[in-house]
Formats: sequence, C-alpha cells, structure tokens
Amino acid sequence: MEKLCKECGDKFSARADAKFCSDHCRSSYNNKANGYNDSYVRKVNSILRKNRKVLCALNPDGKTRVKTDDLKMKGFNFNFYTNTYKTKAGKEYRFCYDQGVLDTGDDWCTLVTKYDNI
Repeated sequence: MEKLCKECGDKFSARADAKFCSDHCRSSYNNKANGYNDSYVRKVNSILRKNRKVLCALNPDGKTRVKTDDLKMKGFNFNFYTNTYKTKAGKEYRFCYDQGVLDTGDDWCTLVTKYDNI
C-alpha cells in the first residue's frame, strides 16, 4: 500500500498504520510539533537543575548558612523552585527537588537537604 509521508510528502510503502517514510521524518515532524512547548519546559528544567547544583555545592553537609549574595553570584534564581514547605513557626522553605533554601531576611539564607524515601 502506498502512502504519503506526513513530513516530506514523499510516497512510500509500509505497514497500514505507518505515517512517515523514515525515522528521520518521524523525528523531524514530532520535533516541529512539540518544539515550542518542549522549549519552555527545557528552559525551566535547566534553571531548576542549575539551582539544585548551586545548592548542593554550597551545602555539602546537609545544613548550612550562606550569604544571599553568594547564592546570587553563583547564578541561583530565587523565582524557580519545585515545592515549598511551611514550618509550624510560619517560615517557608523553597525546595529545588531535595535541596531547600530559607531566606532569613538578614542577607543570609539557611540551606537544608531533605532526606526522603520516595
């Protein structure tokens, strides 16, 4: 059965449910279809990975205090985090996966590591 490739428009012979003439055309078609949405997700994930990397580097022992400016100098972006945790005292930790940061408001931040079995 001859079909038309959804990407390049060439005729090809294949299974009845085939839509593309090659893996290259299939990948190209899907990359174009998902490009905008995936691009945004990739950018956000890149920022989150960088934030986590900065926190891990500055907090090797699981809990420490650092200057807020040190975080900013290393490229930490305070606007991106994966979840928050509010303590009974009302303090809010912002977590980037397992690494948390609490802005104490005095130009210092407390960094913590959450040890969770998922």
